[in-house]
Parts: sequence; C-alpha cells; structure tokens
Amino acid sequence: MFRTRLRDTNIFKHLAIFFAILGPGIITGSVDNDAGGITTYSVAGAMYGYNLIWTLIPSFIVLLVIQEMNARMGIVTGKGLSDLIRENAGMKITFFIFIGLLLSNIGNTTTEFAGVAGSMEIFGISKYISVPIVAFMVWMLVVKGTYKIAERIFLIFSISLLTYVVSALMGKPDWKEIGTAIIRPQLEINTQSIAMILALVGTTIAPWMQFYMQSSVIEKGLKMKNFNYTLIDIAVGCVVTVVVAFFIMVACGSTLHPNGIQINEAKDAALALEPLAGKLASHVFAFGLFVASVFSATILPLATAFYVSEAFGFEAGIDKKWDEAKEFYILYTGILVISAIIILIPNAPLIQISIWSQVINGILLPVVLVSMILLINNKKIMGIYVNNRIQNIIGWGAVAVLAALSASLLILPLFS
Repeated sequence: MFRTRLRDTNIFKHLAIFFAILGPGIITGSVDNDAGGITTYSVAGAMYGYNLIWTLIPSFIVLLVIQEMNARMGIVTGKGLSDLIRENAGMKITFFIFIGLLLSNIGNTTTEFAGVAGSMEIFGISKYISVPIVAFMVWMLVVKGTYKIAERIFLIFSISLLTYVVSALMGKPDWKEIGTAIIRPQLEINTQSIAMILALVGTTIAPWMQFYMQSSVIEKGLKMKNFNYTLIDIAVGCVVTVVVAFFIMVACGSTLHPNGIQINEAKDAALALEPLAGKLASHVFAFGLFVASVFSATILPLATAFYVSEAFGFEAGIDKKWDEAKEFYILYTGILVISAIIILIPNAPLIQISIWSQVINGILLPVVLVSMILLINNKKIMGIYVNNRIQNIIGWGAVAVLAALSASLLILPLFS
C-alpha cells in the first residue's frame, strides 16, 4: 500500500510539473494554423480531396525537430534567437534580416485581420466593427495583462481550434478512402499540384515561429532539468497542429471536392459548406477561422516585437511595464494599428500583401534556420547541449528541404 501511494504521489508530481511547463510548444504549434494556413489546407482539400493529406507527415517531423532545437537553445543560453544572431553575426546582417522580418509580419498580421473580417461577415458583422474591436482587445491583453494570463488565454484558443474536428465529421467523410489516399494518393503531377505540395509542407514552419518559441521558454523560466516535459509540450503542440490541418482538409475534401467547388480563401470554404453539410458546419468552420485569426493576430505582432527588440538590445516582455519596455510596446502597438488600418481601407490589395509577405518569408526562412543550427552547434554557447550527429543530420536535412521548398515557391509561379 505504501508503494502504491508513493507511486501515485510521483504520478501527481510529474503531472504538476508538466502542467506548470505546458504552454510554449502548444501555443507556437497552434498559431501555425493561422488564416493563411487554414486557407492553404482548405484550398488543397477542395482541389485534391484527400490526396494531399500525406504531406502532413513530413510537415510534422520538420516542425518537431526545429521546435526542439529552439526550446533547447533558449533554455540553455537564456537568450532569444535575436540576441544570439546579433552577438555572433554582427549588427549589419542583423539589421537587414529583421527589417525583412518586420515587413513580412506586418503583411502576415494584415492577413490575420482579413481572417477576422471574413469570418465575422459570415455571422453578419461588418469588418468596420469586428476588426477595431478585436484589435483593441488583443492590444489590451498584451499591454495590460501578464504572461501567465496571456498564456492561459492562448491555450484556450489552441483547444478551440479543435472545432474543425466537428466541422469535418459533419461532412460525413469516407475514412476508408482517406486511409487509401494517405497510403496511395491518386495525384497528377504538374506545376499546380507540385506548388500545392510545396505550400502545404512550407506553411508548417515560418521564421517568426523560431523567435517566438525561444523567447517564450525564456519568459516562462524553463530549465534543462525538466526538458523532458518541455519535449512533451512541443510534441503535443505539433500533434495539435497536424490534427487541425488534417480535419480542415477532410472537411473540404469530403464536401467541396466531390461537388467541384473551387475556393480562393478560407471564408469561401465556410460559405460553401452550408448547402453541402448544413448551416451549423458552416458556422463551426467560420468560428474556427475567427479563433485562429484572433490567436495569430495576437501572437504574430507579439513575436515580432520580441525579436526586433532583442535584436537591437531593447527590453522586451509581457510581464514588463510600459515604461520598462517602451520600444517593445510601441512596436507591438504600431504593427497592430497598421495591419488593422490596411484591412479597413476599401479595396485594399490583400492578395498582393499576402503574396509578398510569403515571398519575404521564403527568402528569410533558410537564413534564419542556418543561423539557428550554426548557433546550436557552437560549444561556447551551448556547452554539452550541442546537437548530436543524428540531430544535425535531421536539422540540416530539414534546412535543405525547406530551402528547396522556399525557392520553389518563389520560382514555380514564374513558370505558371
């Protein structure tokens, strides 16, 4: 009996530690399913049915490997990726990298507010009401809140993304057909299908994610002695990312694809679901888009403010007061205001903004990943926690694949 009680005590102790550490991995992974990601998965499902679901498997592996490296480097050094790049690459290179990332993330945040506007229009709410209200609430959460409060709200947002499971099930998918498509996809190889495969795999990882992950483990004060729990957090985050993506593709693949319905954005998918799977399925899909857009509209400018402030030596952190981290909060506020204003401009060129932000992401992603892997293999920085041989093979392999994907995403449209 004593041993049983001791075992139960240990289990509760491990659970307590895990729930205390829980956050950075799940949040970073979940934000990956933003308005742009949902659009990509929706279009893929509508165009190719279940035949591109297999791409989620390599996407999961790449995300897991890169996020683990980020968390380990943040915990060991106690410094953000921006700080380490500046200290080891110099201010000139840092300046050009982060100006590019800043412009890219303004475009990405604008896309998130487009998701807010589109999803709320399905519920009959004008963008001139929804966008300013969401922008103000997001600003209040970060500027007036604390990291602990913000993290709890972010975790609720992460769980809310599972509404896509409900939306997919209402489409009555053929599970046998899904299994067959994953094992033996029926796919005509052409420029369009290759571009979609590249987009699906490439949308899993973005430059800003590396900086946010590293900053969040520092902000949370995590230690290497509990790194196994952090790994579980990261793994759960990656699983949530892929599960949400899977059910978005299933929802569109089981309803829109058989009926030959083509879409251009996530809002179109929500509208098209109504006559096929019912009004509730349409509203659940739209609600998921709204949650994802608000979630990412909070995290993207926050991540940007974090890494730009770190790169140029400014104080940063949600737990700091405005006077303690003035540059950080001004930058965060500026990104939110600019992005929201762009959405409210009649006939704003949203497609061009989205494309150019992706182009900049594609150019900068390999640069960021190469910098990260060089840093994590520097014994002066990492000590005994440098990558082992297998981690380096996987890491450099991921860089090579992502560099090829990024280059292809830039080059393929030129030939279309």
